[in-house]
Amino acid sequence: MGRLTEFDRGRLWLPLFVVAVGVLVLGATATLAVAQDEAATEEVAVEEVTEAPAEPDPSGLNTTLNSTSFALDTIWVIIAGCLVMWMQAGFALVECGLTRAKNAVNICMKNLLDFSFGSILFWIIGFSLMFGAGGSWNGFWGGFDGIALQGGDEAFPGIAWALVPLDAKFFFQLVFAATTATIVSGAMAERTKFVSYMVYSVIVSALIYPISGHWIWGEGWLASMETPFSDFAGSTVVHSCGGWLALAGAIVLGPRLGKFDSAGNARAIPGHNIPLVALGVFILWLGWFGFNPGSTMSADAGAIASITVNTNAAAAAGAIAAIFTAKMLFGKWEGTMALNGALAGLVAITAPCASVTTGPSIVIGLIAGALVVFSVLGIEKILKVDDPVGAISVHGVCGAWGTLSLGLFATEGGLFYGGGASQLISQAIGVVAMFVWCMATGFVLFGVIKATIGLRVSAEEEREGLDFGEHGNEAYHGFVLEAMPEG
Repeated sequence: MGRLTEFDRGRLWLPLFVVAVGVLVLGATATLAVAQDEAATEEVAVEEVTEAPAEPDPSGLNTTLNSTSFALDTIWVIIAGCLVMWMQAGFALVECGLTRAKNAVNICMKNLLDFSFGSILFWIIGFSLMFGAGGSWNGFWGGFDGIALQGGDEAFPGIAWALVPLDAKFFFQLVFAATTATIVSGAMAERTKFVSYMVYSVIVSALIYPISGHWIWGEGWLASMETPFSDFAGSTVVHSCGGWLALAGAIVLGPRLGKFDSAGNARAIPGHNIPLVALGVFILWLGWFGFNPGSTMSADAGAIASITVNTNAAAAAGAIAAIFTAKMLFGKWEGTMALNGALAGLVAITAPCASVTTGPSIVIGLIAGALVVFSVLGIEKILKVDDPVGAISVHGVCGAWGTLSLGLFATEGGLFYGGGASQLISQAIGVVAMFVWCMATGFVLFGVIKATIGLRVSAEEEREGLDFGEHGNEAYHGFVLEAMPEG
């Protein structure tokens, strides 16, 4: 337990400060009452057992308390948000299984704190920066009118299209913000200081993700182009954002001890539990049925059904393509590549899932499944970047591919459907913009952390494992853990 006192109080100032501010804002924020229109009473013809149509609603939604459609939309959005939140468990299991047993507690704690910090910081400022009124710099960021959800629906014009209560809008967007932060955890696993990771998580949830998200999902510059950039559920907004931040973090952090030999050749550092990885992938696959169909933010039966089928088809195709690509390259039906292939298909279909049909969804998944295998190899062997779980390839690279694929396969505006190249060009602009934004802010963020409180644990602590050194716990007490030889 002596190790737990090595970090002095000064090194914890930023996370503690943020939590304190959150508590103060929460205590000072008055309870906001959302006005509800009175229901228009219609007589029901009992003998016909039919309901007379409601009076027309100029706003496009009858938001009365007894409106069935309003209630169903709200229930659907909350359930979908809960499925996305459950993906945190999937990420934790995938990352735990693909890394060594001596770091399992650390992985779990990072996933826990990502969602915890995100829940507070996205409420305080992130949601307002993403969707709020009063933005500046020609759509670069949202405004501050909706700090801590104050101001009601009028303060969030960027998400006015979602016709559900403000709290439902916030919750669904919150779980997406937490997903973005969690993606980085895997690429920086097994050698990052826990306090430094908490600082990163705070900044991403409060600033980096909301600003770039505003460009696309708010009233930002990418959404305002002549041919608007399109990303229905977040291949770029969520996944590429997390993937490119993971790349910046892994570069600044450096590889794990023993990953590369003296000649620079990569060594395999096997994960400790592939069944955990498989379980995590299935949980993520299930969660994606909230991630993509839930992005309708309404109980539109037809859209939900088609998006679900497209999502599932791409995931299945991704797994198949990845395992056959691995067999071709390695001579084995490599399990971890197949599992990452399923995730690659899911990430890729996230942007175009509402714009394509099932056939193109399969093609998109097949390409993503093969692409992720080559990307993992290239990032490790050519760029010499150590990404223990393949997060950069799955989320960054395949997120970019999925975003571009919309410009090719969209039934309205896609290049292969007679729509010309304008949509594809807009998609490419968005992909490049997200890469530049995340790499620039990522290098600055991780560079400042490294220069101030430090980003990496000591070599001794890395060899011993972060579970005891950072948390004073062991995930597998009494087990004998084999050490990785140094390079």
